[in-house]
Order: sequence, then structure tokens, then C-alpha cells
Amino acid sequence: MSAPNHVVVVGASAAGLTAAEALRREGFTGGLTLIGDETHPPYDRPPLSKQVLTGARQPSEVALRDEDAIARLQADLRLGCRATGLDTAARVIALADGDRVRYDGMIIATGLRPRRLPFGHELAGVHVLRTLDDALAVRAELATGPRVVVLGAGFLGSETAASARELGLDVTLVDAEPAPMIRQFGPEVAGLLAAAHRDHGVRMRMGRKVSGIEGGNGRVAAVVLDDGTRLAADLVVVAIGSVPAVDWLAGSGVPIGDGVLCDEYCRAGPGVYAAGDVANWPHPGLGARVRLEQRTNAGEQAMAAARNLLAEPGQETPYAPTPFGWTDHYGDKIQLHGWCPPGARTEIVAGHPRERKFVALYRRGDRVVGALGWNSVRALRAYRGHVTAPGHADASGR
Repeated sequence: MSAPNHVVVVGASAAGLTAAEALRREGFTGGLTLIGDETHPPYDRPPLSKQVLTGARQPSEVALRDEDAIARLQADLRLGCRATGLDTAARVIALADGDRVRYDGMIIATGLRPRRLPFGHELAGVHVLRTLDDALAVRAELATGPRVVVLGAGFLGSETAASARELGLDVTLVDAEPAPMIRQFGPEVAGLLAAAHRDHGVRMRMGRKVSGIEGGNGRVAAVVLDDGTRLAADLVVVAIGSVPAVDWLAGSGVPIGDGVLCDEYCRAGPGVYAAGDVANWPHPGLGARVRLEQRTNAGEQAMAAARNLLAEPGQETPYAPTPFGWTDHYGDKIQLHGWCPPGARTEIVAGHPRERKFVALYRRGDRVVGALGWNSVRALRAYRGHVTAPGHADASGR
């Protein structure tokens, strides 16, 4: 396509803002519109389940840029405005307020929406945690000293449980898997994380599913598990995963499935690109499609999508990152470069788990496919360059 005159970025979180900044940095001087369905200026999500919940950081402290930096983008910033439809033939985006925005180029960065249970969400005290408003609502309830039950022990649920426990609250963590974050880190490291939760007083109900949520007078009273166990609860945080926010693209011609289905250049159609949690693309090193729900990927992919949108035909660059993610629990920092695919072998190469300071490599055959550091930021650097993609179709990367 010829150079665009007007680019619209749909989604105003980390990926969307970074895409807008990258367009300007790459020399794009045309019209730029940034659309976000939240009323808050772009902010960072990782602190929501940690510092924001505990009160260590205030909403203003998670803003990604100050007002001057936003103004320098010379963008039409549409906040509190949700995209509801897309006509790729006319190159028009429909908004919830009835407006229609035309584009020559577009970057989709709409991220995720949280999964919900088929029951219980009508009760006061039952929350999801995705947005800043969600985090502030949960924080307000944490201040009342409730009995907390967290459903789901992935990144979000495990961090939320740790934050609530750091506030001195009664916390129970529930998941159908045998240990917290086992899909992300494998059984050995997940076992160490489970031990950390137990050491800090979190009660865990692993290998259990939720069969119901009970209430009284319109407020949550208990969570019922599939073995009949009844967990008294004043506050329930549902953290059972998320799904890509692509409903607004139905019937648009943009290919969707588990996210926006792009090619290796992050392109989903003529003039249409995607970045961040919502983007699903064939990773050249994996030989399979991948969708990464990681903060670092949001920024890196947004820059790649912006560059490819502006590139001359044939000058696009495939996007082939090595994933990087992290989590914080009880003052411990766990970082992962690469992947921990099912069946990977874990090898401790520095430090020792009993000291809560070590580096572990994930191996598949003779390949290092991931490197994890637990309180080992500096030591981990020596190993990240050894990481290569697993190179087969069951690697998740998420």
C-alpha cells in the first residue's frame, strides 16, 4: 500500500500507546487517532495486581506518560470510546458513541477481556481484575479486612493472592491445576511457588474446580468447590484467564480466532496490523502460531507493527521475539526468558532453590528453550542468549 495519510490505533494501553509513539518516531506526520475504551489516560497494567492492590502505588503513579508526552504525539485521543465495528472495504471504524472514523492504516491493540464464571458475578464482592477501576474496587474492599478467595492461580491470581496476604488478610487460592503457575513455569518451579504461598499463610486448594458461589442479601458469602468444600468468603477475585477482545471485528473480514490472526509481519489485512495481547501470528522460530500475554511483548510488537505498516512493500520485517515475562511475590522476583513448553526438563545451573536465589534452564532435547531466574537478575543475563525457540507446534509461549 502507499504511505498512509491517517492511522488509527484501536486500544490505548501499553501496545496502543507504544504503536502511536513508534509511528511518530519512524517519521509518520499524518493524522493519528488513538481510541481507548477506558476513561483513564494510558496506564501500565502489571502493577494493578501488586502495588496498586496493596496501596503502594496510586493511580497517577501507573500512568505510562505525562500530559506533555501525550500532547507531543499530536494525536486525536478518544478515551472512554469503544470501537464497535469495522468496515474494511470502506476503511471505517464504528464507535459506540455513533461516530465513524476513517483510516488508511490501522493497528489493533484492543488487548483482552477477563473470563467470567457462569454464576456469581451478580453478587457484590465478586470481582474480576483487568482495569484500573477493577483494581481500585478490589483495593477498597481489601481495606475492610475481608476473607479473600482467589479463583485461578496463574500470573494474575497468584499475584493477587500474594498481595492480599501481604496486607495480612485471610486468603485462599483455588485452581484446577496441581500448583500455582504450573503452565507458565513447569512443576519444579511451581512447587517452589506453592511453598512460598504456604510459608506466607495462604491456604491453597489445588486440583479443585469451583461448582458454585453462594450469597446472602445480594453479597457473596461462600465459594463451593467440586468436592463439596465450602469456603467462607467476603471477597472473591475471579482470575481464570482472559480472551482476546475481538468481538467488535466479527463480520469485518479481519481474520479472528484466538485473537487477530496476522501474518509474520503482524499484518491482518490490507493496511490492518495488530499488536500486543490480541495479536496471534506465526512465530518464525516456533513454526507455529503464538499469542503472547506479556508486557514486554506489547511494546516490542507495537513497534514492529508500526514499522511494518509504514514500510515499503517487500521491506517488512518478520516479528520473531524471544518472550520475556516476570512476576513478583512476597518480595521475590521471578523472570523468564523464552518458553517452558510441556515436558521441558528443568536444570538448576546457578544458586539453589532452598536459598530462593537460582537460575534454571528449560531444555527440550539438546536445546535450551527457556531460562528462569528467581531473585537472580544479574545471573540470568548470562543465560538469556542461549535461549532458542522450542520449534514445534505444542509450544505455547503464554
